[in-house]
Amino acid sequence: MQEFLIPAKPDLQAARESWLKMLARERRLSPETVEAYERDTRQFLHFLTSHCGGSPGISDIADLRGFLAARRAGGAGARTLGRGLAGIRSLLRFLERRGLVNAAGAAALRAPRQPKSLPKPLTASDAKHVVSVEGQLAEQPWIAARNAAVLTLLYGSGLRISEALGLSGADLSSPDETVLRVTGKGGKTRLVPVLPIALRAIAQYRRLCPYHLDPKGLLFRGARGGPLNPAIVQRDMAKLRSALNLPDTATPHALRHSFATHLLGRGGDLRTIQELLGHASLSTTQIYTGVDTARLLEIYEAAHPRA
Repeated sequence: MQEFLIPAKPDLQAARESWLKMLARERRLSPETVEAYERDTRQFLHFLTSHCGGSPGISDIADLRGFLAARRAGGAGARTLGRGLAGIRSLLRFLERRGLVNAAGAAALRAPRQPKSLPKPLTASDAKHVVSVEGQLAEQPWIAARNAAVLTLLYGSGLRISEALGLSGADLSSPDETVLRVTGKGGKTRLVPVLPIALRAIAQYRRLCPYHLDPKGLLFRGARGGPLNPAIVQRDMAKLRSALNLPDTATPHALRHSFATHLLGRGGDLRTIQELLGHASLSTTQIYTGVDTARLLEIYEAAHPRA
């Protein structure tokens, strides 16, 4: 993580550093979430420095409402404010467990109302084009096979990109492995099915990959043999959607949305889809019912003569 000048007294600096390490090592939050929490709490400390007239210590943590108001005045949206509040609450709970602060005030503070937005899945036809090895634009056959294998796992098993890229060389090494054990957000483990087409895509990638895939190492490799960066998958997906004339919403994560939406459209029940996606709450999964309803209305309005 990039080093920044933190305007805080040593006690608060040390506690915050311990909290960030706990998020990454014990709670196993994604690097992106930890980075966002680091940035949000750093902004909070800058606010407190201005508010208190000097570097704050643990005993100076206060006026969370003022911080959120200042961020809102600076143009931050509801999602940004909500995430910032979540990060600061997490830090305060960490300090409270050590008897250093009382986090009741932060817990009672209501998060900004989040705008409702529906996921943007691909159509089944577009998703099939995206995940096919023939559709990949990479010049090297092994990289085309790698990209197809990764994208097929996102669409076929509903994996997050971090989950797919976190697989080891020992995972899915046999055609008999039809179920994969995945560790997702918060260290939560779930079982997901792996379709035969995904097993074939991974087997083809294994055959073509020029690097030794150690069972204890990572399965998916970058062009030089190191870990495959999510940004590379996102970049290649951007090229792919441009070639296929797909909207900007056709991202790797949209394949996970497509997995859920297409299952629901074929009669899958919400509880099962919740388990497959690894959602902690059913309310998170229920957003896909809105997607399915919206698509039905679009079809109705386009097809019905009196619509």
